[in-house]
Amino acid sequence: MKIWKTLFPVILSAFLLVSVSAAAQAPVALDLQPGGKNPTSPVMGDHLQFWSTITNTGGTPIEGLVAWISLVEIDPGNEQPVDLEDWSAHKAVTGASLKPGETLRTDWPMRLIKGGDYRVVVSVTDRGGRQVYTSPTIQFHVRQKPVLQAGRVLPVAAAIPLLFIGLMIFNNTRRRHGNGRL
Repeated sequence: MKIWKTLFPVILSAFLLVSVSAAAQAPVALDLQPGGKNPTSPVMGDHLQFWSTITNTGGTPIEGLVAWISLVEIDPGNEQPVDLEDWSAHKAVTGASLKPGETLRTDWPMRLIKGGDYRVVVSVTDRGGRQVYTSPTIQFHVRQKPVLQAGRVLPVAAAIPLLFIGLMIFNNTRRRHGNGRL
């Protein structure tokens, strides 16, 4: 009986370790990396590039692969998923098949629309599977871009009143010279 008390926890630990290892070994490995030419401090209007690598680590082919990119805003009080309609034209890779050991590399271009803090992640599933696998996330900050710049507004703001004053002087001068001839 004493042997069972000692042996039982060892057997249970080994069984749990094998179960966790089997569950942890997903048939898909995902990696997500920022593009090498991405600005270090992006501003609204800039373009970013992300690269995902999807590898079939299982023993059977993956048919009907669907991979997509997701973006979530994480600003305090404004946490929400972002609709990528304006941010990215490349929303999903569909219908791809991967044999065991094969890799699919996909680029995900993104145009920055709004300032704030964001996280991006790539997810993948297959037509027959019931599991969704995700890449590590990448966090980035987008700086606000001033919509109005004094250097462009000031000349226009000063020129319009000067133009009106010039037209008024021109009309008054023309009227005086025109009235004197009659």
